[in-house]
Amino acid sequence: MISDNSGKIPAPRGIINFIISIGLAAIFLYIAFYDVNFSDVLDIIGQASVLWIVIFIVSIMIGHYIRALRWKYILHSVKPGIKMKNLFGALMIGYGVNCVTPKLGEVSRAILIGRWEGLSRSSMFGTVIVERIIDIISLGTAVLVSAFIWRESLYINFPWLKSTLYVTGILMAAAIVLIYLTVSLKEKFYGILIKLIEKISKKLAEKIAYIIEMLTQGFVSLKGARNYFFTIALTILLLLIYALSSYFGFFMLNMKPATYQMGWVLMSISAIGVVIPTPGGTGSYHTLAKSTLVLLFGFGETISAAYALLTHIISYFLFILTAFAFFFLLNKSQADQNKSIISEPD
Repeated sequence: MISDNSGKIPAPRGIINFIISIGLAAIFLYIAFYDVNFSDVLDIIGQASVLWIVIFIVSIMIGHYIRALRWKYILHSVKPGIKMKNLFGALMIGYGVNCVTPKLGEVSRAILIGRWEGLSRSSMFGTVIVERIIDIISLGTAVLVSAFIWRESLYINFPWLKSTLYVTGILMAAAIVLIYLTVSLKEKFYGILIKLIEKISKKLAEKIAYIIEMLTQGFVSLKGARNYFFTIALTILLLLIYALSSYFGFFMLNMKPATYQMGWVLMSISAIGVVIPTPGGTGSYHTLAKSTLVLLFGFGETISAAYALLTHIISYFLFILTAFAFFFLLNKSQADQNKSIISEPD
C-alpha cells in the first residue's frame, strides 16, 4: 500500500509483507510438488522443445507490449506523445520488481514513467490503479467464459471459484459506484467521505484522500470514445494472446491433446494465482496451473507439475532479465538526453 505522497512503503511494514509473501509461496510450492518426484519433473523439462520455448517467450513479450500500448491509450489525454519504449520499459521493470516484492512493481513503474516523461507521480499511480481495476474485471470475465467452455466440471473441481466470482462481482460493483461518485461528484462526495473517516482516524483520512485523488486523476485521464474503444479492444486482445501463450506451453512438453480452449481455461484459472501476493506468482501459480491440468484436463501429476514449473521459470527469469536491461538502458538514455539539453547553447 502507498502510505504517503512519496510512494514509499514504511520499512517495517514492507519487511512484514515480504516475509508473509515468502511464507505463502513456500506453502503453495509444497502443495504443488509434495506428491511428485521432482527429479522426474526435471527430466521432463530437460526434454522440452527449444523451438516452442522460443515461440512461448515471443508470445509473452507480444502480450506485454500490447499491455503497454493499452497503457498509452489510458494516458493519451494526459500526454499523447508518450514514448512506447518508456511505457514498455517501465512495465517490464515493474514485473521484474514484482518477482522479488509483490505489488511494489506497480509503484515502481508509476514512479519511473512519471520521471522519464515528466508527469505527475500521483496521476501515474492513478492510471496503474485503473489498469488493475480493468484487469480484475477482465479476469472475472475470462473465468466466466471458462465456466461456459468447461461448464461440466469447472465448478465441481474448483468449488471455491463460484463464491469467489460472487464476491469479486460485489466488490467490483462497489468499486464502480465508488469511482462514479469520486469522478462525477468529486467535491461533495470527497468532502463527506473524508469528514466521516476523520472521526475515526485523521491519518487514515489522509491516506484515503490521497488514494481518491489518484483514482480521480487516473479515470480522468481515460476519456474520449476513441481511448475507451482501444482500451477495451486491447484488453480483449491481451486475454486472447495470454491464452495463446498457455496453449503454446502444451507444445513445449508435447502434451496432447491440446486445444486453444484448454489454453484459455488454464490461463483464466492460473491467473488467479498471480493475483495472490507471492513473489512473481511463485507457488500460487504452480498450484492452480497444476490443479487445472490434472483435475480438468486429465494430465498426469508429474507432467502437470513440469508444465507449471517450466512456464513459470521462463516468465520469471524473462521478467528479471528484461527489467535489468530496460532499467540500465532507459536510465542511460535519459541521462544522455539531460546532458544534451544542458550542453545546448542558449
